[in-house]
Amino acid sequence: MRSPDERPATAIYSAAQVRELDRRASGELGVPSFELMSRAGAAAFRSLRGRWPDARAIVVLCGAGNNAGDGLVLARHAKAAGLELRVLAAAPPERLKGDAKRALDECVAAGVAIERFAGLQRTADAGRSIVVDALLGTGVDRPLTGDFAAAVAAANALGTPILALDIPSGLHADTGLPLGCAIRATATVTFVGLKQGLYLGRACDFTGDIELADLGLPAGLAHDVEPVLTRLAVPELVRALPPRLRSAHKGTSGRLLLLGGGPGMSGAIRLASEAALRVGAGLVYVAAHPDSAEAVRNGRPEAIVHAVEAAAELSELIGLADAAVVGPGLGRSDWARACLGRMLESDLPLVADADALNLVAAAPAPRGNWAITPHPGEAGRLLGSSVEQVERDRLAAVRALAARYDAVAVLKGPNTLVAGPGGPPAVCDRGNPGMASGGMGDVLAGTIGGLLVQTHDLATSTRAGVLLHALAGDDAAAAGGQRGTLAADLMPYLRRWANPTS
Repeated sequence: MRSPDERPATAIYSAAQVRELDRRASGELGVPSFELMSRAGAAAFRSLRGRWPDARAIVVLCGAGNNAGDGLVLARHAKAAGLELRVLAAAPPERLKGDAKRALDECVAAGVAIERFAGLQRTADAGRSIVVDALLGTGVDRPLTGDFAAAVAAANALGTPILALDIPSGLHADTGLPLGCAIRATATVTFVGLKQGLYLGRACDFTGDIELADLGLPAGLAHDVEPVLTRLAVPELVRALPPRLRSAHKGTSGRLLLLGGGPGMSGAIRLASEAALRVGAGLVYVAAHPDSAEAVRNGRPEAIVHAVEAAAELSELIGLADAAVVGPGLGRSDWARACLGRMLESDLPLVADADALNLVAAAPAPRGNWAITPHPGEAGRLLGSSVEQVERDRLAAVRALAARYDAVAVLKGPNTLVAGPGGPPAVCDRGNPGMASGGMGDVLAGTIGGLLVQTHDLATSTRAGVLLHALAGDDAAAAGGQRGTLAADLMPYLRRWANPTS
């Protein structure tokens, strides 16, 4: 099981905002820009040594700007440490100016040879070799060409670990989309502040582990700069789920109603109901179609299952519940439409998922007091756009979902996003590809619903639920490997993370 992440939720900024923090460090704090470069290169070298203590050969790929300067500082430290070192320049070194030129001069004075890039070859001891990507920084906004594209392709094909400095070269610092091609890093050390492009688009395929080096700058430097995103972290779970009072009972732990389980689709609502129970909901009622009710009842006897033939039968259950989850296995039949309509008319806080979202998309209307949890396909239908448009700008999409439907909106996928009223959207950088399997979304919906009846706060329960679900997925994958991880495998780990202080 992974150790809890004790770091607080971390602010994530646009590239322009981080450049402003750089400017403030020099202009307001009096830290010379070359001192910041020197700290960056030194921090990156420490990270390299910490991650790969047995590394003996370092290849530094340099470009023509300040990112190259960071790499040259690292190279000087590697030389001083007695490591085998090659510095390969994808652009003529004489093009370097300012701080980067000073870093070059210090490298040369330290006896570091600078070669022009002419390809990379795998060495016999590749397991102890590291490539450092110092080709291009956050200012790149056009597809890579020439020696830069060739260096990226060569590094990716080499098969050795890659440490990217600030951002993988070729990855857009704001969108997280590759500019034609991009370095596929094993780890990325980013400087001063986290950049939004490390968490959006397709960034997760390129960044590897992300490490922030703040270069010793005070947190107050960004006191009036509102972050674009907030990274979800374990302290948020601790705040949302404090230890229970000894006097707690099932009534005080919340009553959740789940609507779903249309004919032949009992599995989804069964998973959602167990997830709600595993994260601590005191009483879980399930309203399912008569064709599915018995299967749900037999599969999870702790759930109170009702066979519902008509929407009017939901009124009594609505009166018993503190909140509801609608959609898992619901289907799109006349029965489903009628039952969903009754739930939408109620005053209950709702979590809407799966077919509930598809039915809402057919007749869009804001409701308020609900959370919606679409995957990109469902998000496209809700927004009247395509999956490609959603994925091209996930941040804009989740904001649009929240605004259009007056909802706390979750856009599922790698680096799931959560947007709602007040403050910047949140991103969850936990979870793994093993969770790309049937039923995971149903477990998430049940998790959020189970937390909602305990916290009585949609934004809190949605953010905490997304993180808890991802952490449980990581633990389930760690126990047996990512491939073959089933939604039901998360259940014991949901319980573990629902007790973050135990």
